[in-house]
Amino acid sequence: MIREPVITRDFSLAWLASFFEGLSWALFIHLPGFLEDLGASEAEIGLSFGIAAVAAVGVRPWVGQALDHFGRMPVIYVGNVVNLGSILLYLTVSSIGPWVYLVRIIHGIGLATLFSAFFTYGADVVPESRRTEGFALFGVSGLLPIAAAGVIGDIVLNIAGFRELFITAAVCAGIALGISLPLKERKPAQREGLARRGFLSVVTQQTLRPVWLMAGGLAFVLTAYFTFLRTYVDETGVGSVGLFFATYGAAAIILRVGLGWVPDRVGQKLVLFPSMGSLAAGFMVLSIATGSVHIAVAGVLCGIGHGYGFPILSGMVVSRALDEDRGSAVSIFTALFDLGTLIGGPVLGIIISRFGYATMFTVAAVAIVTASFVFAGWDRRMLQARAAIDATAAS
Repeated sequence: MIREPVITRDFSLAWLASFFEGLSWALFIHLPGFLEDLGASEAEIGLSFGIAAVAAVGVRPWVGQALDHFGRMPVIYVGNVVNLGSILLYLTVSSIGPWVYLVRIIHGIGLATLFSAFFTYGADVVPESRRTEGFALFGVSGLLPIAAAGVIGDIVLNIAGFRELFITAAVCAGIALGISLPLKERKPAQREGLARRGFLSVVTQQTLRPVWLMAGGLAFVLTAYFTFLRTYVDETGVGSVGLFFATYGAAAIILRVGLGWVPDRVGQKLVLFPSMGSLAAGFMVLSIATGSVHIAVAGVLCGIGHGYGFPILSGMVVSRALDEDRGSAVSIFTALFDLGTLIGGPVLGIIISRFGYATMFTVAAVAIVTASFVFAGWDRRMLQARAAIDATAAS
């Protein structure tokens, strides 16, 4: 049997556009320093990120509907323009006040639009038989910027300043827009006699509910290190943020590039549950870490978990959603990761303040294991029920 190729012209162009969009976003890991220089308190910095996340979640229903109704390319064009424009607006920020929060809202909307649109487009261009592998490879376009942005940002800030950092981010956003222009429309044709469903119908679709639970659980626990590793390292003096994310990114990228085909060959769940076990193990190593070796090991274990978890769940979402609802389904899926930050940040932060980092990482490990068990049971029962209904209908 001839295997359909994953890497095609449109896949490559969309991958590159997603990479440069991701790089423009990832450079903003340095934004807290800019806000701090303007006199922002930690609460004001947190508010600025929270507002952007709320805007990203709030716009997702409209983005999903637009992707399914108007097509992928109009949304990609609009998202690129909004993203580029919002980055340029940072050049006008000179104090902490309503203006900076408005800029953050616009930026959040642009990023949410592009993230949903690019991943929907990625789902459109990969062959169904290699969907998880295709998602794994496409997701590398989002992992590489995380690793590169820290280094690029440090270099720019060492030789210039935040103004030049924002200009660099704008250049990356402009490149993403330019690469997006020759992409071909990939919106699935509306099937005759099938009415387009609403966003809420996709949210409540029976076969997708267990996946939403599992994705939400993953989003919640990822907050443990994406939000709190910086303060954990600063407070404990154990390892470094760079070491963790270097090993994390390397493990995830190597896994996706070299072994991204495994879930499609052996079964998604047979790979998903061990990968969630690896993620939980990484949290447990962080809970007892006393040196750099522990941090590196934790990074590898967590990278394996994320490296497989995200594309497998993405593949499940796309496979179970109707083609006509793919934009909405992907938008819901990506919105869960913003919701994970909004919910996980305060909850895990309270645990840290009362019980410490070790307890917080342990809670994260227990949470992802619990979510996996609940998902496994719920999804099995749901699929069995659907199979029984289909068998009855066929007879």
